[in-house]
Amino acid sequence: MNFPWLTTLLVLPLVGALLVSLLPKGSALVRPVALGVALLTLAVGIGAATQFRLGGGGGEQFQLTEVYSWIPQFGVSYALGVDGISLSMILLGLVLVPICIVAAWDDVPAVGRRQHAYFALMLALTSMMVGVFAAIDVFLFYVFFEAMLIPVYFLIGVFGGTRRARAATSFLLYSLAGGLIMLVAVIGVYLAGPRGTDGFLLSNLTGLDLSVEAGRWLFLGFFIAFAIKAPMWPVHTWLPLAAEQARPATSVLLVGVLDKVGTYGMIRFCLALFPEASQWATPVILALALVSLFVGAFLAIGQTDMLRLISYTSISHFGFIVLGIFAFTTVSQTGATLYMVNHGFTTAGLFLVAGMLIVRRGSRDLRDFGGWQRVTPLVAGALLVSGLSGLALPGLNSFVSEFLVIVGTFGRHPWLAIISALGVILAAVYILVMYQKVATGPRPEGAEVEGISDMSGREKWVVAPIIAAFLVLGFYPKPVLDLLEPAVEQTLQTVGISDVSPAVDTTADHSTEGSDH
Repeated sequence: MNFPWLTTLLVLPLVGALLVSLLPKGSALVRPVALGVALLTLAVGIGAATQFRLGGGGGEQFQLTEVYSWIPQFGVSYALGVDGISLSMILLGLVLVPICIVAAWDDVPAVGRRQHAYFALMLALTSMMVGVFAAIDVFLFYVFFEAMLIPVYFLIGVFGGTRRARAATSFLLYSLAGGLIMLVAVIGVYLAGPRGTDGFLLSNLTGLDLSVEAGRWLFLGFFIAFAIKAPMWPVHTWLPLAAEQARPATSVLLVGVLDKVGTYGMIRFCLALFPEASQWATPVILALALVSLFVGAFLAIGQTDMLRLISYTSISHFGFIVLGIFAFTTVSQTGATLYMVNHGFTTAGLFLVAGMLIVRRGSRDLRDFGGWQRVTPLVAGALLVSGLSGLALPGLNSFVSEFLVIVGTFGRHPWLAIISALGVILAAVYILVMYQKVATGPRPEGAEVEGISDMSGREKWVVAPIIAAFLVLGFYPKPVLDLLEPAVEQTLQTVGISDVSPAVDTTADHSTEGSDH
């Protein structure tokens, strides 16, 4: 019997969350135990990755599969499996969780059991992240899709800022609305499918003979839920408030990992289950992607709140990702899926370094900063590098994925690619303006900077792996591209669209040295 890698990744963080919750009040072991469980889960995830066969699993779309009957009366299975896209998302989450735990080390004081609850919720969220990306039963996916709302709601609503209740409620209402619409579509797919045993398995629902009208309505049910989760314009308004009020570590997991469920779901379910409807909706979706790209960028330029600015940059980046997905070329979709990974690390760098600055200054308002590169040069330097990753500087991670999206899109939609490339200029504006307001200028004087220390040893452990990811994925993305491309080719084959993209070898060593936008 094969080792149940994915179930282990699901259960281990839940056991850790329970263990943290049961520790005595005031115990000094809460944070070390949470970190230890997160690192152990990451080690198991790396072990699972070593069992994944690049290029496919003997003709099967998914590997490391586990399928057991769960609710046989309704054809629901406990079914887990991964392809290159889902495995990359799981590994992204498993890498970021221990980083976030170290970053949040002093976020919650050891008063009562608040610290227990905070870190237990982060571990429970880890389990939900694994489940939502590994589920290959549509109903099981829906269960994890809804279950992951619970820890996020409490992480924002209990441990967030002064407007945390409003932010948590907005997040929950938007997500529940999308989830309810998707539930109707899930039931519709089941009724149109084979029913019986394993009636919700993704492999049994792919290629259903649906009427054109039914396929399009069901597609919309899934797509609306994923557009809210992504988030895309005009259903994006919950994100800036949630990111502003959540603690930085929570924002990293929310924006850097969980929001990828939206774009992942578009690939895994919208395209796989409804190929005709996906092509039918493509013109509108591409238009929405461009609107999201530019609306997010322009709103970011106009922000004075550092955390809201970062959240709007993410909306712009999600526009790029959706554009790459629905351009329907191997290059653009490979770039989009790589962008999902890269954006997770970029978001982590921006939110966590911003959190370091906010703790030191006591304000999120950019107008309260200025000259901080002379006060905390290491923190300001980390902000600059993270920002350069966000604007896709050649040599850093985001450049490769953004370049592939634009080039791949050009193969099928030249004008859309040209227009989207203007977003690169806007990214340079909002990133460099933020850095200029925070870091440049004369050294601030007075009580506000007295006794302020530069980056601590713990904070260096937070920043170092993120910057390393920027450089590795910027100069040598080949291993990740090798993981992603077979899954992308399988998706395009399912949709039934031939690849007309320019001949760009996405498996080659994408050295960005000397490149330019």
